[in-house]
Amino acid sequence: MKPSAAIDPETRAAAARFVARAGRDLAASLRFFSILPLPAPADATAPAFSAFAWTAPLAGAAIGALAALALAIANRLALPPTLAAVAAVATLALVGGGLHEDGLADFADGLAAGRSRDQRLAIMRDSRIGAFGVIALTLALIARVAAVAALIGESGAGRAAAALILAGAAARLGALVPLAALAPARSDGLGASAGRLSPPIFLAAAATTAVVALLAGIGWLGLLRALLAALLAAAAAGGIALIARARLGGQTGDVAGAAEQAAELAALVGLLIGAGAR
Repeated sequence: MKPSAAIDPETRAAAARFVARAGRDLAASLRFFSILPLPAPADATAPAFSAFAWTAPLAGAAIGALAALALAIANRLALPPTLAAVAAVATLALVGGGLHEDGLADFADGLAAGRSRDQRLAIMRDSRIGAFGVIALTLALIARVAAVAALIGESGAGRAAAALILAGAAARLGALVPLAALAPARSDGLGASAGRLSPPIFLAAAATTAVVALLAGIGWLGLLRALLAALLAAAAAGGIALIARARLGGQTGDVAGAAEQAAELAALVGLLIGAGAR
């Protein structure tokens, strides 16, 4: 038998460049989506969001892994599933800096209280949270805790930890859905600075999410369940984008935050479909 041919230097160099770029882009995503104390790039130049958006699902998976660690510690301390779920969801919110939760609250306030497009956008920009925002945020937190606790009870802490990683990845893809589907609703703000994502960038992020779903599905969750969870997350984010198009005429940072929250919850619920029948 002939020995296998060595990888040529050009291929190795190209692979090294890709790994280095992926590492830089992932660090930028983590700086954007979390409050983790990561060092700034040496040139102190913040890259455009579109340059690193393809790694957003990986950043979400990393944040989900931290929540999984909190869940594992709670489980090690023999805490009941509900308290372990609270620890996990609290970690998600704290590491994320409450960015997406704030977006959900503002989105709910704007849609429920605003009578016109301009009024809805003005309400969403107001830093104060109204009654509808409090209701939406409270229900979302309760639902996430309940879903994680149910996953612990149905599948065990190990699979629930894998679910958090998958949900984290799917949720950050969900945040990209409005940015890819809609133009900015206003000329300034986070949504405007992010701009409209091109199809290749969004497809790269979707492919990254699919890889996470495949790994989580094959390793822990079951392939069909993992893929269903990812698809439901994308559908939930798409629903938020449709509402934003009809009511706001475009996307904002708050719309992206609401889509992230909807996608995360949809992924967790997707992993529970059929659990009650067993």
